[in-house]
Amino acid sequence: MNIAKVVVDVPASQTNRLFDYKVPAELVGTIRPGMRVIVPFGPRKIMGFVLLLSDRSEFDRLKEIIDVMDVIPVLTDELLKLGKWISEKTLSFYISAYQAMLPQVLKAKYKKELQRQVDGDLPFGLEEIFAHRDVIPYEEFIERQGSIKSLQKAIQEGLVEVTYLVKSRETKKLETYIDKHKEAIEIEEIIADLPAQATKQKEILTYMAEVDEPVRQKKLLSLLHTTRAALKPLIDRGILREHKQEVYRNPYKEENYPRTEALTLTEEQAAAIDPIFDRVEHGRHDVFLLHGVTGSGKTEVYLQSIQAVINNGQEAIVLVPEIALTPQMVQRFKGRFGSNVAVLHSALSAGEKFDEWRKIQRKEVQVVVGARSAIFAPFENLGIIIIDEEHETSYKQEDHPRYHARDVAIFRGEHHACPVILGSATPMLETYARAEKGVYQLLTLSKRMNEASMPEVELVDMRSELHAGNRSMFSRQLKEAIEERLARNEQIVLFLNRRGYSTFVMCRDCGHVIECPHCDIALTYHRKNERLKCHYCSHEDKMPNQCPACESETIRYFGTGTQKVEESLTELIPQARVVRMDVDTTRKKGSHETLLNKFADKQADILLGTQMIAKGLDFANVTLVGVLAADSLLHLPDFRAAEKTFQLLTQVSGRAGRHTLPGEVVIQTYTPEHYSVQMASKYDYTSFYRKEMEMRRTFHYPPYFFLALITVSHPNQAKVIEVSKKITMLLNNQLSRQASILGPTPSPLTRIKDRYRYQSMIKYKNEPNLSKSIKKIMAMFEDETKQNELLISVDMQPYQLM
Repeated sequence: MNIAKVVVDVPASQTNRLFDYKVPAELVGTIRPGMRVIVPFGPRKIMGFVLLLSDRSEFDRLKEIIDVMDVIPVLTDELLKLGKWISEKTLSFYISAYQAMLPQVLKAKYKKELQRQVDGDLPFGLEEIFAHRDVIPYEEFIERQGSIKSLQKAIQEGLVEVTYLVKSRETKKLETYIDKHKEAIEIEEIIADLPAQATKQKEILTYMAEVDEPVRQKKLLSLLHTTRAALKPLIDRGILREHKQEVYRNPYKEENYPRTEALTLTEEQAAAIDPIFDRVEHGRHDVFLLHGVTGSGKTEVYLQSIQAVINNGQEAIVLVPEIALTPQMVQRFKGRFGSNVAVLHSALSAGEKFDEWRKIQRKEVQVVVGARSAIFAPFENLGIIIIDEEHETSYKQEDHPRYHARDVAIFRGEHHACPVILGSATPMLETYARAEKGVYQLLTLSKRMNEASMPEVELVDMRSELHAGNRSMFSRQLKEAIEERLARNEQIVLFLNRRGYSTFVMCRDCGHVIECPHCDIALTYHRKNERLKCHYCSHEDKMPNQCPACESETIRYFGTGTQKVEESLTELIPQARVVRMDVDTTRKKGSHETLLNKFADKQADILLGTQMIAKGLDFANVTLVGVLAADSLLHLPDFRAAEKTFQLLTQVSGRAGRHTLPGEVVIQTYTPEHYSVQMASKYDYTSFYRKEMEMRRTFHYPPYFFLALITVSHPNQAKVIEVSKKITMLLNNQLSRQASILGPTPSPLTRIKDRYRYQSMIKYKNEPNLSKSIKKIMAMFEDETKQNELLISVDMQPYQLM
């Protein structure tokens, strides 16, 4: 097998295929599918993935592989198949699909160098930059303002060559260990011969004589309160020796998590877990929807299912939404399975992620808990895949490759013949519809653990508060309820629904709103440094003293940020101790944990936050949840707006009264009559599902129809309109009469970073040739997308319609 078929790291449609390379004699037998190699490609050297090995090629002259980057494959055979499937399903390049499966540090870095090819001085003013050196970094050439024209000329004449180096970013953490280099008896003799003043050296040798294992240098020096100066002479004399040993960067210290035992299951939990046990035992694939109210003990069902899988000698993947990956969540899994768990999420450094990934690859753990990309964990003997809060839109990747973690989980579940569990108190309509049809198996938990009742929900109409002369952001009911809880030493969670809702600046005289000059969106006001920022392109301005349109001084900011809520709270109820959790207060590593611990230790009465406090938190002393701006999501141009509102309100309400104390929820809204708000206040998922399904059927939306979204963007608006129209016309010619194409219309955010955006939406029931047609159309615009700034993106399962 001396021919490798390689996918190269060039994301373009001409290169989106396998290239044949010759395996050099010294590497025959060591290169295997799933390894990364360095190959020549045109004038450069680039990274590629070996997909297949063969002994024949239809080409006569093949270039040789230059080097191999891995000792063992980074992708398993199953992941290689999966990458191909993702690329076909999401219309993305093979290379993008394979790159998405690996931790950041395994993505290659490229470095360009310029190499002199002649002995004498270089012409065209290049010698000053080269300064008699044979090789210089390309960056230096640019920094010193070298002429590209001269360089091109020198390259054409063969005087200079551009070489490309592929560097791997991976680093392993090494620590110094100290070990004995002589027998214990000899060491005792040496101690006796040491001069009286060498007390520290004596201490070191006495300690080392008694241990059998090598000792970490750091540990040794801190235990004996000494420095490297006392240790070095002993190493130099050959009494002790030092060596470097690889250690994992471990973000979680196992000893911080007290071990927990399995709980006795309720009748409902036992009934739900039986069919899962059955599939695990018999090695059969099935998709289960575990529909359980908040606080019904879904996590315990997950933990005991995983235990069954571990007992079987198999492995488990658990996906949790990024914002629910709280230290509390990690503790539940580490507490039950200890060091048998790897955790992958965005708060870890690149090195920590790499080490956690290597534990999985080296089969040192059987469980991985992580956000979306953990679905690609390189396990080879999977026994179960669990997706918690399966309705979360963060399971959908929004850039290439646009995969949904649920689809990948089902693909892997089929491959390994193992069950997949989707858990949620408010499942996505599409998921619940599949469970009703029998495509998925429905398991229900309708009661809370320890028979706790669901908290009482009170809807407050903020319009009547305004009529009654209450201009504050807290209704009278919520203020009273907060004061009552404070008097009883109970805790409160206040949730501000910020999505689709920002603090903007407007002139009260002429109504002018200050917008970003590069995007069609109002700038967001940041009080801390009196700046206006765009959250799409990062443009910043300072807060003006007067209106730029009419020069009036009545320019004010509107809307409520968490900072503003915190200020009004302190004014209204000065005795309350508030912990605020938002993007600004959780920037630093570990700040999440610190703030939640502060609240858990009752050093604060009120936890105030945005999206990140809606999920996965469990505090026994929380008896009141207040929701501010409950309906800000309802007014977004998104057919899922009602569904997202219902899900969010139900999730937040579920944070109250989870243990022995009864809970209460106050929801402040300007549209209390809306069915999603009404039904969320009664925890009535079934009625909401029926009502919302009627709407979806009427307006031809999922789950009755499939959607595909094509977005075209370019700095010139006329160009965008022209290309969008052309694409829509071509699609109309190729699709069946049953498909309907809406658009092209301007995207809800028509301009971002000075680029205009138009979109066309395809609604269809069955279009077997849709992917083929779209690929063909994309190929027609390939030259334009390469030469000018045209971008065409396709989403075969859109969740983000903005």
